[in-house]
Amino acid sequence: MFRPSHESLLLQNAEVDRLELPRIEDDDELEALKFSGALLPIIAGETLRFDPRLDPSRRYCRPWTRDFVQDLSQAYYHRFHDQIQVNSAVRTVKIQKKLRRHNRNAAPAEGDTASSHLAGLTVDLQRRGMTPEQIHWMQHYLFYMKALGLVEPEEERHQWVFHIMVSGRYADWRETQDIVPMERPEPTTVTAAADTAN
Repeated sequence: MFRPSHESLLLQNAEVDRLELPRIEDDDELEALKFSGALLPIIAGETLRFDPRLDPSRRYCRPWTRDFVQDLSQAYYHRFHDQIQVNSAVRTVKIQKKLRRHNRNAAPAEGDTASSHLAGLTVDLQRRGMTPEQIHWMQHYLFYMKALGLVEPEEERHQWVFHIMVSGRYADWRETQDIVPMERPEPTTVTAAADTAN
């Protein structure tokens, strides 16, 4: 449903620029953003787990992205009694450049198609191992959020993850909601979005 595209990368970077967020260069800048509270830890629990290979120092993201991940994982657990797995969150430019050397599908570390992971807006959620019903549910959930302009999702085929950039607008939208939407009518049309190993 959300195939990777150049247009999606441009949209993700436009949101980074709209929010005037830095692309995090190195570990020193990353630690400073954590210390200031600009980046918050993603909390594992009953509804959420991490890929154990993900460095604990990079299990962080922007506050509204963390809220989105928590809301999504709770809705998913409510439906399937299963956890969502976070495979990747914030990255530095240094890490992205290293990733590019090993993965030719990874997004650049610079320019107007740079990875949105570098601003802490984005998470990669494990897709491999989900049942067709679970994948459809995720697509449905993300379709609704994308239609509201709150996320820019991609389904990466090489890494088998849902790459999801969360707009800063999610924080304001969330304040208007009594509960996280768990079931929605089936969309009548499907629009493409997306990128590979951003």
